[in-house]
Amino acid sequence: MFSILNLQSLLGLFVIVAACWGLSENKRAFPWKLTLGAIGVQAALVLALFAIPGSQVVLAAITGAVDGLSRATTEGAKFVFGYLAGGDQPYSVTNPGGLFTFAFNVLPMILVISALSALLWHWKILKWLTHGFGILFQRTMGLGGASALAVAANIFLGMIESPIVIRAYLDKLTRSEIFLMMVVGLATVAGSTMVAYATILSASLPNAAGHVLVASIVSAPAGVLLARIIIPEKPGEGGQVADYGSALKYDSAIDAIVKGTADGLMVVLNISAVLIVFVALVALVNIMVGGFWLFGDHVTVERILGWIFMPLAWLIGVDWSEAGKAGWLLGVKLTLTEFVAFIELGKVPAAEMSERTRMLLTYALCGFANIGSVGITVTGLSVLIPERREEVLGMVWKALFAGFLATAMAAAVVGLMPASIFR
Repeated sequence: MFSILNLQSLLGLFVIVAACWGLSENKRAFPWKLTLGAIGVQAALVLALFAIPGSQVVLAAITGAVDGLSRATTEGAKFVFGYLAGGDQPYSVTNPGGLFTFAFNVLPMILVISALSALLWHWKILKWLTHGFGILFQRTMGLGGASALAVAANIFLGMIESPIVIRAYLDKLTRSEIFLMMVVGLATVAGSTMVAYATILSASLPNAAGHVLVASIVSAPAGVLLARIIIPEKPGEGGQVADYGSALKYDSAIDAIVKGTADGLMVVLNISAVLIVFVALVALVNIMVGGFWLFGDHVTVERILGWIFMPLAWLIGVDWSEAGKAGWLLGVKLTLTEFVAFIELGKVPAAEMSERTRMLLTYALCGFANIGSVGITVTGLSVLIPERREEVLGMVWKALFAGFLATAMAAAVVGLMPASIFR
């Protein structure tokens, strides 16, 4: 049965599309067919993993795989970090919850998954999955081969690794295609971080691993749609045919593991540095405005973000009574990265947030669309296509806007579905 919350999500889809159309460089070239196709692909992907008979077996297998990876990573982390990573404690523990340390309990997972992803790519398993999604996006959304491949790669790889897959075609891409690649990169997450998010949410959300996986997949067509609305492809442009062999290659399985680990280390260092700086900056702002009061309480960045993003939280299908907390988490994602937002979401007691809201936020938070990623995007693409750096700089803030709304759109599509399919 449909409820008022489902209608909220439907309204949210219209508002998100309209907001991007308001920024369009060619408002007359609205992609009606792509809009229907993108929403249809999103809905079909959600139904495929949650509504089709037997899908629960797949979800259970995904959850089991994540649990296994988490246990294996813990063993490796304990060997290096000892009791700091969950090994035998040398003292009496009075607060077990205080043993969780982001650096030792979450970041090592990124190293393991990064190495495993490189190995699966070398064995052509991940390559064929990417190939399959590339064909799906070509046929359902009319993307050129190179763009479709980059979009598909973004589901499993990072926002910088995926352009490497089509490096030979980057200088031939149109402005619209480069913008599309940027938006999808910000709207999705890498496989290495996907498992880390699922681990953080596993205790508070049923089928957390399945939801995080689906969130990254369905955000891709949402990113394609919103990118095409803002910067439409000109008639006769685009359509580069890509070689699905790609430029991303490893010499052997050992080479894949070593290089994958090295790439994962760079991701870990980048995440650590960004979190330290942005959390410190927000704390600094809170100190500066801490003397001001509004509505009976101190003014903080968190309260301001909650107010700003309350309407968006309501539009994706969150009940108004929970929109303040949900809006704050959306703001945390934008300013402090999705890692902090997922950690804060995992801390919210079950009694203080409904399962629906928690599920919708999992989709809305699952993307790299945050202020810190703007620098990563510009730096990465400046290395890959230095001759188009100015072009990238001119589009990056629009890409952040579209990438942020793409994850919200994915949440709205899920919110539009009957609640019964997720049980």
